[in-house]
Amino acid sequence: MKLRLQTYSYRFAEQVLNSRLTIKQEIEATLQDPSIDISQLTRPKFNELLDISFGQKGWECQPTVFSETSDPSAKMDFLKDRVGVEV
Repeated sequence: MKLRLQTYSYRFAEQVLNSRLTIKQEIEATLQDPSIDISQLTRPKFNELLDISFGQKGWECQPTVFSETSDPSAKMDFLKDRVGVEV
């Protein structure tokens, strides 16, 4: 079974990612990694796999993006070259 992505361009994200095509392709390749068996995947396991995979590709995991560190929304799941990913 293969994971299919459905995308939405929130706040012109598609245009931003198209201007950084290498980053966009890296995100898509990470999410669609054929070695991931989605038939036995749970949300925590998928998050763990993404942490490892994005981390190996140089993405910063759980970076603080706002000055309010006590606010849970002040963090993003992954960040690289000013592009953030929220899972």
